[in-house]
Amino acid sequence: MLLLAWGAKIEIMSQLPINTTQNVNVEFTLASVGSRILAQILDLVFKACYVIVLFIILDQFNSLSRLYWMDQWSYIAIVLILSIPVIFYTLFFEFIWKGQTPGKRILKIRVIKIDGFNAGFAEYLVRWLFRTIDTTIGNGIIGLLTIIFNPKNQRFGDLAAGTAVITLKQDVSINQTILLKLQEDYKPLYPSVIRLSDNDIRIIKESFLASVRSKDYKTVSKLAQKIKDVTEIQETKQKDVDFVKTVLKDYTFFTQEM
Repeated sequence: MLLLAWGAKIEIMSQLPINTTQNVNVEFTLASVGSRILAQILDLVFKACYVIVLFIILDQFNSLSRLYWMDQWSYIAIVLILSIPVIFYTLFFEFIWKGQTPGKRILKIRVIKIDGFNAGFAEYLVRWLFRTIDTTIGNGIIGLLTIIFNPKNQRFGDLAAGTAVITLKQDVSINQTILLKLQEDYKPLYPSVIRLSDNDIRIIKESFLASVRSKDYKTVSKLAQKIKDVTEIQETKQKDVDFVKTVLKDYTFFTQEM
C-alpha cells in the first residue's frame, strides 16, 4: 500500500489552491515526491563532495605534519568549524535563494508559504529544525509518509512552518503571466517595486484584473494601499487604478532590465 501511494504521488501532480485576501483564486502545482527525493539526493551529493574535499585537505595537512602539534579536541574543533557549511547547507541556500537549494534549483522546485507568498527566514529556520525528524528518524520514512498522506505534500517541517514545495515547471512562462508590454520610451515612476516578488506581482495582477472587471474599486484601493505599505511608496498623485497599473508596468521594466 505504501509503495502504491508513493507511486501515485510521484505520477500525479497535486494542486495547491490559494485564495488571496482579495478573494482571487490562484493555483500552484505541488512538487511531486519523486522530484523532492531527487533534489535531496543531489543536495546530499553536493554535501558529500564538500566533505570529501575537506578531509583530503585535512589529510594533506596531517601528512605535512602541520596538525600533529594539536591535541585531539583542537582537531575535532577545527573539523566541526569546517563542517558548518554542511550543517547549515539547507537553511543557508533556501534563505539566499528564496526557497531553493542547489538540488531544488536543478529540479526547478521551490519552498513557498501556503498563502502563496515568499517564505522568510523564520519559515526556513523551522523547516531546518524539523529536518532531523523528517529525514533522520527512521531513515526518512517519517518524512516520506507525512508527504505521501498529506494533501499538500507537506512534511512535518512544512506543517510547522506553514510552507509547501511547488514546481516551477509551468506550461505558461512567468513572463506571459505577470509581465506587460511596454513602450520603448517607457519611464518608470516607482523603483521600489523591485521589493515585490514574482508571486506578489502575479497575485496583484490577478486581483486587479478581477476587481476591475467586477468594478470592485474598494478592493483596488485596498490593493493599492497594501502595495504602498510593502514598497514604502509614500506619496502618489495617481488614482488607485492608475497606480496599480503603473506598479505592474514598473515591475516589468525593472525585471526586464535585470
